[in-house]
Amino acid sequence: MPILIQDHVIEAGSPFAGVRADRLVQHLTSSSRSFATGLFDHDCVQVNGQLEPNTGRLLAVGDRLSLRYEQGRRYSPRRRPEQQQNRGFRILFEDADLIVVEKSAELLTVPTDAREPHTLISRLGEYVKRTSSIRSVHLVHRLDRGVSGLLVFARTRECAEELQQQFAERKPERRYDALVAGVLQSDRGTIRSYLATGKNLGRYSVRSADQGELAITHYEVVSRLADGPRSPAVTHVQVRLETGRRNQIRVHLAEAGHSVLGDDRYRVDLWSRIPWQPKRLALHASSLGLEHPRTGVPLQFESPLPDELSGFLRFISAGERDLRRGR
Repeated sequence: MPILIQDHVIEAGSPFAGVRADRLVQHLTSSSRSFATGLFDHDCVQVNGQLEPNTGRLLAVGDRLSLRYEQGRRYSPRRRPEQQQNRGFRILFEDADLIVVEKSAELLTVPTDAREPHTLISRLGEYVKRTSSIRSVHLVHRLDRGVSGLLVFARTRECAEELQQQFAERKPERRYDALVAGVLQSDRGTIRSYLATGKNLGRYSVRSADQGELAITHYEVVSRLADGPRSPAVTHVQVRLETGRRNQIRVHLAEAGHSVLGDDRYRVDLWSRIPWQPKRLALHASSLGLEHPRTGVPLQFESPLPDELSGFLRFISAGERDLRRGR
């Protein structure tokens, strides 16, 4: 049978930016979702030169999706049950005391007042019931809706209390990567304020400790991308949390005039002209360090920059290079 090869690059303004990869595969092949899933399961799909097994991967501006498959062949899904059941998270470490996971952006950590049934903690609960005699999982900390990255959960109530105490004493090392609007002038700095909560649950800084919670955010610039043919200026910044208040990074950066791309709550006007199209925040919990709650052994975990963020950086960087070459 003849081999078909198709390539598609996600340009700014593409209807497939921020969309699941299997939707683009369906479009390119004019096929059913089942056939598209089969192409992933038979290693026929690559994104940016790497095999892509995840049908739900969100495509970003600058991503290149490639297909290579036999014309006329039937590609049936053959996904393993555990892959379906663990959608939205990947386990990096687990023992009898704790579980460290990498959460996708679209998955809520815990239910809101709307009582969503499909959250990270509910899916983790299902996972431990299938795989372990210790069938409980306990929340230690959380990530905002739309944020991806590293989280630790406890397997017992005693370990949960120990880990929560570590967070209360600011012992864990938590580092985030963020893409923000504009050019941060200082290479590094610290933002310190007291965060209060408004009637719509939005957060904002106040001066008095009597009115809010102390919030301390340290940042360091990784790279600056000036205004270019593909996007207004963007800064890639690494953030280290000293405290862990709700929406802390987002509020501090927005109030400094550099809101996180994709943030529809805090200073949307600052990034509205930037062609960020993924339906998520450009914020990723990339490093987590803590002490094991029972043994005291230091544990360190790292998570690479998600494809949506790295792909967007490649996209606007290519525009800068083209401008310098006079294209």
